[in-house]
Amino acid sequence: MARIRILPHQEICPQGADFEAEPGETIIAAALRNGVAIEHACEMSCACTTCHVVLREGFGSLAPAEEKEEDLLDRAWGLEPTSRLSCQAQVRDTDLVVEIPKYTINLEKERH
Repeated sequence: MARIRILPHQEICPQGADFEAEPGETIIAAALRNGVAIEHACEMSCACTTCHVVLREGFGSLAPAEEKEEDLLDRAWGLEPTSRLSCQAQVRDTDLVVEIPKYTINLEKERH
């Protein structure tokens, strides 16, 4: 079992969070199960970028992103080399440190 540490985020998780995740569980599933409400406008179907996160530790332990995820990530705010969609990134047995970007591109939330 791996541990996920979510770095503090002003709105979503001001104190940060630390919890366990099952191998094969996605980052967002583990986060939601532990009260960290990462946005997921497409209901975790890999159709938007609202669940974009940046891995500060453990990125190399994740399976490579598939082409669909890579294409979506190109549109994410604050894209970094260790960015992933948390609905697609499955935890293995390595601990992760995750940063939730300050902004997302969520047209539904912004009423566009």
